[in-house]
Amino acid sequence: MNTEHTAELSDNEHPSIKDISQDGILHVYLNEYRKLKDEQIARIIMREHLVYVTLGVFGGVSSYALHEGQHYAFLVIPWVCLILGWMYLITDEKVSALGKYIRLELSEKLEILTGADTHSLLGWEVAHRDDKHRLIRKFSQLIMDEITFVISGVIALVAFGKMQTDFSPLHSTIWWGELVLLIGLGIWIIVTADLQKGR
Repeated sequence: MNTEHTAELSDNEHPSIKDISQDGILHVYLNEYRKLKDEQIARIIMREHLVYVTLGVFGGVSSYALHEGQHYAFLVIPWVCLILGWMYLITDEKVSALGKYIRLELSEKLEILTGADTHSLLGWEVAHRDDKHRLIRKFSQLIMDEITFVISGVIALVAFGKMQTDFSPLHSTIWWGELVLLIGLGIWIIVTADLQKGR
């Protein structure tokens, strides 16, 4: 089989977007919506697990440091808070980005294709952002995130400073470095918080 004939078969097997029926395009969009929602749900589950893991590590390491007298263990907690907090931040940003794409871009494509109003097609994507308690919930979530990933790390640093007064210059450098990074994480949590209502 020559190259030209192969190219002709390839073109026939992959029709252009103009050759696809309206129902076919609608099927593609709806399938994309399902896949995006699956990814969004998976990321939400991962995001919640990161909170539980952070709190578990904080409790476990703190208990070990206090009962065993190993106060240097407190320096582990800020690193855990920083790593898991950053993963939480990235995951949360992706959840918001997926929702924004569905609300603004995919819903517009469906609206153009079907002629139906977006609210009747993907109503929940906008409705759950329009309730009167959204800002209170989001600010509360913001505070909880700061407590979980920033304040808990700062508490560990304060505990280490109070209980281990004779730490070396190396430990002092680590202490200040962790504090600066925790403050940076706290700022990024505020900057990336999705506090807007509606679409």
